[in-house]
Amino acid sequence: MTITTKTAQLIAPYGGKLVDLMAPAETLPERRAYASRLPSITLSARAECDLELLAVGAFSPLDRFMGQADLQRVLDEMRLANGYLFPMPITLPITPSFDVKVGQDIALRSANNDLLAIMTVEEMYGWNMAEMARKAFGTLDLRHPLVTEMHRWGPINISGPLQVLALPDHYDFKELRLTPAQVRQRLLAFGHNNVVAFQTRNPLHRVHEELTKRAIAEVDGVLLLHPVVGLTKPGDVDHYTRVRTYTALAENHYDPDRILLALLPLAMRMGGPREAVWHAIIRRNYGANHLIVGRDHAGPGNDSQGNPIYGPYDAQDLVSAHSQELGVKAVPFEMLVYLPDEDRYEEQGKVSRDARIASISGTQVRDNYLAAGRPLPEWFTRPEVAEILAESYPPMHKQGFCVWLTGLSASGKSATAEILTVLLQEHGRQTTLLDGAVVRTHLSEGLGYDKNARDANVRRMGFVAAEIVRHGGGVICAAVSPYRAARNDVRNMVGRENYIEVFVDTPLEVCEQRDTQGMYAKARRGEIKGFTGIDDPYEAPQHPEIHLDGANGDPESNARRILALLLERKFVRPLPTARRNGHA
Repeated sequence: MTITTKTAQLIAPYGGKLVDLMAPAETLPERRAYASRLPSITLSARAECDLELLAVGAFSPLDRFMGQADLQRVLDEMRLANGYLFPMPITLPITPSFDVKVGQDIALRSANNDLLAIMTVEEMYGWNMAEMARKAFGTLDLRHPLVTEMHRWGPINISGPLQVLALPDHYDFKELRLTPAQVRQRLLAFGHNNVVAFQTRNPLHRVHEELTKRAIAEVDGVLLLHPVVGLTKPGDVDHYTRVRTYTALAENHYDPDRILLALLPLAMRMGGPREAVWHAIIRRNYGANHLIVGRDHAGPGNDSQGNPIYGPYDAQDLVSAHSQELGVKAVPFEMLVYLPDEDRYEEQGKVSRDARIASISGTQVRDNYLAAGRPLPEWFTRPEVAEILAESYPPMHKQGFCVWLTGLSASGKSATAEILTVLLQEHGRQTTLLDGAVVRTHLSEGLGYDKNARDANVRRMGFVAAEIVRHGGGVICAAVSPYRAARNDVRNMVGRENYIEVFVDTPLEVCEQRDTQGMYAKARRGEIKGFTGIDDPYEAPQHPEIHLDGANGDPESNARRILALLLERKFVRPLPTARRNGHA
């Protein structure tokens, strides 16, 4: 099936037509009045993105958050219950509530309490976190950001028909926020049958520009430059910076008759191969019949052992295997290299062995250029893009960082953190100290000490730390933080490149000897319940950036070990030579 005009034919939406869940305009006053009397739930940022894309048909033929039959078949076979290929679970998990029952209508609201939709609850069912992590994402490793996130999802999924009354508000780049129907209308006007989509969550360098231009020429079509502006990988370049770079490139370095820039408010899952197939379905709904599939497409990086979670070409292989059914052809991201003597890019496999090659790795971009305040060379990045990146990413000593000290109570975390704060001030870095006990008093008063309460306290602390880091500040956090999932949540909130986990490893018996407040003794006598290390577990970090000996290492020497790593990573600048040598 195709959509036709006099000049072009676009591939039909997946399933034949775009799903449209928007309530008719004439019914909105009555629907809003009705919704104001309904029990409501607040959507997460992820669920808001999902609702928006469900409403406008980007997930066609899916027309709701998945029910149990859809979810199970997606996990087992990458298909909806009706047989359509669909690899990614799209669910709405909630915490059980007496206000939400099968057969009733509920209102769905944003975090700002804006009314978004009415759902008629047809299903409420439990789900298995380990099963979803293993089947959909191929790992239980907590370094996978979505696996970590799932630990805080509610245990019950709900599903049912949706009446969407309003899309989430977006005040940025409004002219680029186009629905699938709007994108299709604009693509038709170009007059080309073929559309190649480029999935991007990073700034575009010259190699990406060259690749996309070759793809346009190869298919004799139009480029749909379609960056994700919802949730991406923690630590990614923010979408404001990215979209500014895309706009500069689209306006200055592409044929305006061969490119359409539009934004996609997608909440990525970092699901690798399955996600690549999902991206192909989404781009088909926007009118594309080709998708550039990158190396380790939508990959989350390495696991806690330092190994890649997905293979570099797994995503390309899976999209290609389903290309005929999808109606979307995978365009592999070829490895291109720059030949300085010829001032051009060429496929790596076509370059002679004796040819001179210039290259800059992603690590070098970060460490040798942006972090050092050096401009990126023009052969690597367009000057307009380099300028935007330099503005958004200052040298490392002006970037934020978080040092997170974890260990048993009385392990020496707080003493080490206090000394480290002083040492950093000596080096000219004003740093915020967040101690677990102080945070409990001022941010988490009233929280209990069960697992959910402990995790909530850690995440609150992590949220504050992430905000400090985002604004270029240094923060030192000292908290027992006994559970790995919550600590990995904080790592993701802060961003992996700016987070340093420090395990203050002190044996329980030593902590008990140091305990001047007698808390361990009270726990031993049963006067305190749920005390970490006594009758509640402590999950030691498996791969911390620094492992300190809390029993034999004194707090100052431990603090100086952490300072040495901060110096090595250039978050802190060395003292002047004379002061380092002890001279006046």
